Amino acid sequence: MRGSSSARAGAIVFETGVEFAVWSHHAAQIELCLFEGDGNREFARLPMARDSNYFHHLFVDGLKQGARYGYRADGIYAPDNGLWYDPSKLLIDPYAKEIDRPFRYDPRLGIYGEDSQDLMPKAIVTTDTPAAISKPLFKPGGFIYEVAVRPFTILHPDVPEAQRGTVAALAHPSVIAHLKRIGVDAVELMPITAWIDERHLPPLGLTNGWGYNPVAFMALDPRLVPGGMTELRETVATLHAEGIAVILDLVFNHTGESDRYGATLSLRGLDNLHYYRHAQNWPSELVNDTGTGNTIACDHPEVRRLVIDSLRHFVLNAGVDGFRFDLAPVLGRTATGFERDGGTLAAILSDDVLADRIMIAEPWDIGPGGYQLGNFPTPFVEWNDRVRDDLRCYWRGDDWKTGALATALAGSSDIFSRNDGKETRSVNFLAAHDGFTLIDLVSYAGKHNDANGEHNRDGHNENHSWNNGVEGETVYPTIR
Repeated sequence: MRGSSSARAGAIVFETGVEFAVWSHHAAQIELCLFEGDGNREFARLPMARDSNYFHHLFVDGLKQGARYGYRADGIYAPDNGLWYDPSKLLIDPYAKEIDRPFRYDPRLGIYGEDSQDLMPKAIVTTDTPAAISKPLFKPGGFIYEVAVRPFTILHPDVPEAQRGTVAALAHPSVIAHLKRIGVDAVELMPITAWIDERHLPPLGLTNGWGYNPVAFMALDPRLVPGGMTELRETVATLHAEGIAVILDLVFNHTGESDRYGATLSLRGLDNLHYYRHAQNWPSELVNDTGTGNTIACDHPEVRRLVIDSLRHFVLNAGVDGFRFDLAPVLGRTATGFERDGGTLAAILSDDVLADRIMIAEPWDIGPGGYQLGNFPTPFVEWNDRVRDDLRCYWRGDDWKTGALATALAGSSDIFSRNDGKETRSVNFLAAHDGFTLIDLVSYAGKHNDANGEHNRDGHNENHSWNNGVEGETVYPTIR
């Protein structure tokens, strides 16, 4: 075992062993923890050396692909000063590319001094397998179909039971036939990277089924992608062979560590002050521009590197066609607000691997100046909620909506001509995971989110829907 001066983050496999590197400015000491093959018993805890760029390194001779590992970070524990160092917490490598089990919420993950080794997944040392990369299949004017991977096939009678609810099921002939029958040009997969349930869900007997609460940005969630990157890469290749593009919905705006009452899983334990955004002059107060308890500091150089490396990983090793960015203004936020030419957005568009990929922004968050529809840099395209609402109102039969329909069909030039825009960058949509589905739009006059513990507070209050005379499902043939 020896130190290293390399700045390649993550676990890098060499012929003679594995080099580990993780970034932390404030940690006094980081230890590498190695586990036996089942990930349950720790057999080594090794101190890492810090270099002048705040990378903590260690080369472990003789270690091979498949090794299980995690980190422990020691330092000052002073949450009121934004410091959360607790060596009792096992931490996931931000650059982990595979984990051995899903995250499971447990209150002990947030209690100082409670060892979390038995509660945490272990990262797995992996090597990359390059994918066949081609120009993105999707072209302007195409039809994007948003897919929540698990429910999409969990009850599908044609899909083998072992594959139901997984990414692999999307490559099944009957699923592909359905996608082609309805004219799908691209599937947009709701988050498939490893996530953890929000802390209020387990007491209700509920789980997060959508994945918008990530912990690891590169590691795929074993519940949806049990075959890891091989499964994703093969599914992408199969869909490509049928002319269907694959877009990944990724969440770089927050993590599942939540607010100060949340869990210590990765970034918080490594360097809370730098990985997350904090209120000016109040290091204890996490900025909550996301509504989830924390906000990733995407303008920090090491966070920017993590974002870019994650995107490159999915292009180079899975061959995906592009990305949809959840609460995308966070990618352009600095201490003074949203900057359309900010460093992270510019880095995404200038990267040689990413430059030709499809980039879709959800152009709003809940922070100050968070509604940025029309303000992202070209060639980002943007979810257009104005079109969503205008089309729904026209469809419902509201008065005075013909002009709004014409504007939508003309590419929303009133929005996308800003900043000397010469062409539309609108993603026109009728329904997505926020708010009503298409069948809800013609079945309900109001929302009824009563089963998820949110007391009907979540989701859009106004969906511009019409129940056609009966609220909810009906057997009346005329309404149907």
